[in-house]
Amino acid sequence: MPTITDWSIPGYDNQPILGNTHLPDSGAGGGPDNAIGVMLIAHGFKGYKDYGFFPHLAQAAAMAGLIAHRFNFSHSGMTNHIDTFKNPELFEQDTWRKQSADLKTVIEAVRSSTIAGKGKPLTLFGHSRGGVTTLLAAGESGVGDQLVGVVTAAAPSACSRLDPDTIDMLKRAGKIASPSSRTGQTLYVGRIWQDQIDEDPTWHDPCRAIAEIKCPVMLIHGTDDTTVPLSEAEELHQARPDAHYLAIPGAGHTFNAPNPLPLDHSPPPETQQMIDAACGLALACCNKSK
Repeated sequence: MPTITDWSIPGYDNQPILGNTHLPDSGAGGGPDNAIGVMLIAHGFKGYKDYGFFPHLAQAAAMAGLIAHRFNFSHSGMTNHIDTFKNPELFEQDTWRKQSADLKTVIEAVRSSTIAGKGKPLTLFGHSRGGVTTLLAAGESGVGDQLVGVVTAAAPSACSRLDPDTIDMLKRAGKIASPSSRTGQTLYVGRIWQDQIDEDPTWHDPCRAIAEIKCPVMLIHGTDDTTVPLSEAEELHQARPDAHYLAIPGAGHTFNAPNPLPLDHSPPPETQQMIDAACGLALACCNKSK
């Protein structure tokens, strides 16, 4: 079975990026030195590295021969104590720019051997908001040149889905409440999130970014996603017609994965289909790049 290790590196504003690495089994000629490639796994809004299907995705990737890193963004508000958002003040100050910077930091950590995978083909996976972050980062030439594949799951087609009245309230009040049904906490989205979008709407356009990504892209979405409608995946596909596109029948926003989903429990079939597709694209891209 894959080995799981923990790590921490400084992220945006020197806040920690906490991660877990799933290493391929060292038996039968495997292990990190003989890994086929690397997968970085980015969580979404109010998500975290231990949420739902993320450990299963990382484990499946490692069992297929990839080094898989799942991590918390520095301003997610989450730590390794998963019962609460321990740092809600960081959550309030999060932005797309900070998440993109964190993703670049993790990529550099791989490239510099701070975490495992130096010299291996690199793929990105992002769920929901994390999917948008991967698109925005991968659309930049300095990052995109280092990638062989990008997979998004349930990713929105826009960085801001707030209506004008809510945006006005956010700007006047400086923050808006965003309660967590999981922890019972009242979290807040800070004005800086919308201000940065308004300052550079072109950069904050996932449809622009996906069209500029140089490597293969896969878009996975559930047909029953009520959080991010399937139509948003279709918009991204229109912006990148050559992207691999998979709509999973009956799947919701988390592909029907409960939270938590222990590694010794089998994922729902919709979750497994998403995991198989993501790992399949990553493996194909890593093998082709050799």
